[in-house]
Amino acid sequence: MSSFEIIGGKPLNGNIEPQGAKNEALQVISAVLLTDQKITISNIPDIRDVNKLIDILKLLSVKVEQISKDTYSFQADNVDIDFMNTDEFKNEAQGLRGSIMIIGPMLSRFGKGYMPKPGGDKIGRRRLDTHFIGFEKLGAKYDYDPNTLNYEVIAEKLHGCYMHLDEPSVTGTANIVMASCLAKGTTTIFNAACEPYLQQLCNMLNSMGAKIEGVGSNRLVIDGVENLGGCEHKLLPDMIEVGSFIGLAAITKSDITITNAGVEHLGLIPSVFARLGIKLNINNDDIHIPAQDNYEIDTYIDGSILTIYDGPWPGFTPDLLSIILVVATQAKGSVLIHQKMFESRLFFVDKLIDMGAQIILCDPHRATIIGMNHEHPLRGIAMTSPDIRAGVALLIAALSAEGQSTIHNIEQIDRGYQDIDGRLRNLGAEITRID
Repeated sequence: MSSFEIIGGKPLNGNIEPQGAKNEALQVISAVLLTDQKITISNIPDIRDVNKLIDILKLLSVKVEQISKDTYSFQADNVDIDFMNTDEFKNEAQGLRGSIMIIGPMLSRFGKGYMPKPGGDKIGRRRLDTHFIGFEKLGAKYDYDPNTLNYEVIAEKLHGCYMHLDEPSVTGTANIVMASCLAKGTTTIFNAACEPYLQQLCNMLNSMGAKIEGVGSNRLVIDGVENLGGCEHKLLPDMIEVGSFIGLAAITKSDITITNAGVEHLGLIPSVFARLGIKLNINNDDIHIPAQDNYEIDTYIDGSILTIYDGPWPGFTPDLLSIILVVATQAKGSVLIHQKMFESRLFFVDKLIDMGAQIILCDPHRATIIGMNHEHPLRGIAMTSPDIRAGVALLIAALSAEGQSTIHNIEQIDRGYQDIDGRLRNLGAEITRID
C-alpha cells in the first residue's frame, strides 16, 4: 500500500490541465464491443480504473493498440465470449464497478452477457436494478446466482420498447442505450440520465451509425440498426478534476489557472463554488482562480444558511460534494451539505474533525460546516483514503493544513486521478509518494 506525505500550508501557483473524463472513458470504451470495426479514442486518462477496463477488453481478445500517451485504437472483431465464464475474467471484472457496462454491448451484439457482482467505492448502496430491468424490457432473460455472485443475461434478439426508468442512473442509461442500438424496432427511454458524458456516448454511437434522438434531454428515442461501424472520438475534460482544482486554489490561497477546462459542459459547478465566495475568472475555455485571503459563503435571500445538495444532471454532481465540504471548512460563514444519493459518503469527515475542522455530522446524509475563515488552519495528521473522491478531498485538506500529513491507501486516488502528485508538484506542492 502506497502513501502520500504532504507538507501543507503553502500557496501554489501555475497552470494545470484536467485529464480526460474518467466516467466518460468507462462508457465509450465499453461501446467498442458493439462493432467489429476499428474505433479510435483520444484524451484517455492514464488511471487505474480505465487501464483495468482496457485490460479486460484485451482478455476478451479485443485488439488494442496504444497510438500515443492518451490515444488508443480498439477493434472487437474476434471477441472471445466464452472467456466471460472463466475465473480469470471474474477476478478481473469484479474489482471494477464500470465493468457492468460491458453487458449492454455484449447482450446487444452477441445475445448474452456475464458479469460478477462488481466492486467499487464503499459509499453506500449502489444498486444495479435499473440496468437489468431495462434489459428485461428489451426482451432479455436475467438471472443472478447469490452463491457465485454472478449475473447472466441472455436474449435471442432484443426488441425495442417504451420504458420509464425508476431512476436516472448514468451507467444504467448508458448500458440500456448501448443494448438498444442493435435491437429490432424503436426504444424510448424516459427519465434517462442526460449528463455530458452520456451525451458524449450518444454522439459517439450516432457517429458509428446509431439512430439516437433526444440527446441532452431525459427522453431518448433509439431506432435499432443492423450494425455499427467505426469512428474517432475525443473525451471531454474531467469536470470532477476541474471542480477539485477550483477548491484546491481557494483553500490554499493559490493563484491557479485551469486550462482547457471544458467550460460549456460544467453546468452548475462554477456557480456553486461562486456561492462559497470563490472568485472565478473565465476566459474562453480557461478558468483563473486568483489568490484570496478569505471567501465568504452566501446565504439565501431571507438570510438563512445556504444548503448545497446533489442531484441528477443538470443538478450538482455528488462527486464534488466532498470537495465543497473541505473548502467550506476555511470559508467565512456556515453551510449545510446534503448528500442525497449515497449514505456513506460523508463518513470521511471524522478525519477533517481530527484536523481541527468545525463540522457537525447531522446524519449519514447531512453535515453542517462552520467555516473558520483561515483564522484557525487545519493541522496535519495521518489518515487513510476511503474512496476516490474523499481521498482527493483529504489531499486538498492536507495541502492547506499546517505541518505534515500522511495519506495511506492512495491506490484509491490513483483509480481516478492521473499523476496527481506530479501535477501538484508542478504547482509548487510539497508532496512525496512513498511506496
